[in-house]
Amino acid sequence: MTQMLLDTKLLENVLQEFADARNWQQFHSPKNLAMALTGEVGELVEIFQWRSEEESWQVAQAPETAEHVRQELADVALYLIRLASVLNVDLNAAIQDKLIMNAKKYPPL
Repeated sequence: MTQMLLDTKLLENVLQEFADARNWQQFHSPKNLAMALTGEVGELVEIFQWRSEEESWQVAQAPETAEHVRQELADVALYLIRLASVLNVDLNAAIQDKLIMNAKKYPPL
């Protein structure tokens, strides 16, 4: 039985409307979206670069980095959801399947 762990339909529609209103569909190939996603992940990683393990735990609370972390996480999520939508991947089902595979591969101790 499939549970609704992540319902992205409303956001997929909002992102489609956003792209349509700007005539961006022509640029939203899977290749381009995957590359943009990678770039945004790189921007997120850059926040952690040169920080200690201890400092990395504080980036979402520290005044000088909190908003930057929020923005980059949002960018990563938006591109991921847009890519899944363009590829017609049911992200909820994919995540659920992956959780089941991980549970079998990595059983509890």
